Amino acid sequence: MPIASENRELSPYTGWTREHWERTADQLLLAVRPHASPGRGLINLPGARPSWSGPRSDGLEGYARTWLLAALRVAGADGEDPHGHLDRYADGLASGTQHPLSTAELTSAAPDAWPLATHVRQAVVESASVALGLRLTRPWLWDKLDDRTRQRAVDWLLPALGPSPVDNNWWLFGLTVAGFLQDAGIETDRAAATIQRALERIDQWYLGDGWYSDGPNRSFDHYNAWALHFYPVLHAHLGGDQELLDRYGPRLHAQLDAHTRLFGADGAPLPYGRSLTYRFAAAAAPWLGALTGHTPLTPGATRRLASGTLKYFLDRPADRGATDPDGLLTLGWHGPYPPVIQHYSGPASPYWAAKGYLGLLLPPDHPAWTAVEEPLPVETEDAAVTLGPPNMLIQSTAADGLVRLHNHGSNSHVDGGADEDPCYSRFAYSTATGPTSVGVPDNHFGLLAQGVSTSRGPAVPLGHGPGWAASLSEPHPGPPGVRIVSATLVHGRAELRAHLVIGAAPGTPVRQTGWATTPGRTAQLHPVHGYAAAVRQLAAGSTLFGPASVVQALHGATSAGSSLFIALASLTAEPDPSPVHTLADIQVTGHTVQVTWPNGTTCRLVLDSASPTVRTEDR
Repeated sequence: MPIASENRELSPYTGWTREHWERTADQLLLAVRPHASPGRGLINLPGARPSWSGPRSDGLEGYARTWLLAALRVAGADGEDPHGHLDRYADGLASGTQHPLSTAELTSAAPDAWPLATHVRQAVVESASVALGLRLTRPWLWDKLDDRTRQRAVDWLLPALGPSPVDNNWWLFGLTVAGFLQDAGIETDRAAATIQRALERIDQWYLGDGWYSDGPNRSFDHYNAWALHFYPVLHAHLGGDQELLDRYGPRLHAQLDAHTRLFGADGAPLPYGRSLTYRFAAAAAPWLGALTGHTPLTPGATRRLASGTLKYFLDRPADRGATDPDGLLTLGWHGPYPPVIQHYSGPASPYWAAKGYLGLLLPPDHPAWTAVEEPLPVETEDAAVTLGPPNMLIQSTAADGLVRLHNHGSNSHVDGGADEDPCYSRFAYSTATGPTSVGVPDNHFGLLAQGVSTSRGPAVPLGHGPGWAASLSEPHPGPPGVRIVSATLVHGRAELRAHLVIGAAPGTPVRQTGWATTPGRTAQLHPVHGYAAAVRQLAAGSTLFGPASVVQALHGATSAGSSLFIALASLTAEPDPSPVHTLADIQVTGHTVQVTWPNGTTCRLVLDSASPTVRTEDR
């Protein structure tokens, strides 16, 4: 299927139009057809290792997630279906629910049967996509099914109405199934109770300014937008529930203020958190804002962001694109990349990127499709934006279109555990670098023992303000009682990184690393206080952006009492950037750091070991 012609008048930034979205959706759907089981109930994609739920569950995942894409494609065309997507998925629904299995194992006796959610909990996740697809296409598929098929499908969906087996965004899968059943007039009282229970649970994790934690463990990432906002707001919209929309819509609006700043000028979403292989699912929230009217974005900016993200992944060189030569989405980022894949991810997991196609529900004459594209925030001016509830800091530069995220309050540590995830635990992330998965950790500060660095430990927020954020952590494994107060202060592309080590024995080695870069990006790291003068360059292994990266590193050692370490760092795509030490004048007195930026503004950063606390004093 040939790609549509670009339209640079309507879309001066990307050239892409609604036709590109429709054609790429069809291409993705046509590519998976050869991998359907005989009755089309499973889609068993090749290549990747199976998930921990087994190949039967993975085949259901292939059906459910591509079905969601097909449903958005057909519903967005008001039922027109020239490629016959609905008939194929209707066949799969009938065969998949005819003899559902109580095991995840693939058997020859029932080559199309779906696993039961009562025995394979991953089926709860996939039931949400099945139900949402049925809700979106109800006039053209569900209402035309025979009664026996409908009843078997309902029987398979009903277990999802029970309590969630996982205490995070999984509560919303039951809500999504319940929303479809409620619309269809099936088990309406039970469905209503499920919806209420799910919303009550996630409300406990809402911390304001559009931010939910993904469960009770301070995990903040793109799940906030593509799950915790996506399901409640879309449910309220599809059900015409104005009361719910009035409650959850403003939260989405607030989230989009930050979310839209997490995309580079090239369309790249920020690779931070888990399930990065969902890729352009990151575009779901901006589309949802346009669909419901709860968005700070203009229509032209909405499409520019979404099209830029889709194009970033699909319109790339064949050896660096998100799809393989057969047109199948791979487990990775640009291409296959196992280090960022979770144990629950199977070969078809990437197809939750289907959520990014939500904009197809907007009619072709909607302003989001007809308005001229407008620039993203990163393209208009340099910015330093603090995010209150997660205690993070967004830093972006218009000259090179890069976005950086400084993390002082989010982690994936469950129940206080010390094991860290590179996609959550680094001090900084960007739209063009890392994170490293093995070997030398990028953007990290730790104590060294026999050349091996401690991990960060859970980040406890200590505060934030204009252009800065700070946190407290306990290195692991480390001597008992050692704590590290950390702060980041930014201006333009410059980053001041401060760490106050409390309780470490005198002479304890420490190391600060910078950005893990591949060709085309320049990272700088400069010692200001506490470090030796030498800057070392270390091989850091593969990242999402290439098979080999390098990081710069500073080394120092603690002294008696509390020890302060200060460095200046920079990441840029500008050619021949000036040295980072020319971007700030820094004076250190005790635990107070005074920074004067090139524009003359001054900030005093105070790291207090007694509390410990961090505060700034602007001048």
